[in-house]
Amino acid sequence: MAEATIFDKIISKEIPADIIYEDEHTLAFKDINPQAPFHVLVIPKTPVATINDINETNAHLIGQLYVVAAKLAKEHGFAEDGYRVVMNCNEHGGQTVYHIHLHVLAGLEMGWPPFTSKKKELI
Repeated sequence: MAEATIFDKIISKEIPADIIYEDEHTLAFKDINPQAPFHVLVIPKTPVATINDINETNAHLIGQLYVVAAKLAKEHGFAEDGYRVVMNCNEHGGQTVYHIHLHVLAGLEMGWPPFTSKKKELI
């Protein structure tokens, strides 16, 4: 069995997080290093390491992440103005926790491209 990630520990309530949404399959909490005024992570409670590990059996979990993102956008009043959702994959994609997660960012107008040469550290 793989070592528990920080997200596994948040799901099991072993470590605290500022949880803003929870249902049977998903959990959403504030990012500890926010990149926008509103920055939350939406994760499946069932671990899937990377986008490369999505298959026919667990694909429904990814759709549920987007359902929750849209629900949060509406509840927090930025659905109409817009928001960004991002899912990173592996080191070059910027993934630092190997439990898929959807970043939901809002509260300011965002530019493009989102590239920076500064890498994030693994957690």
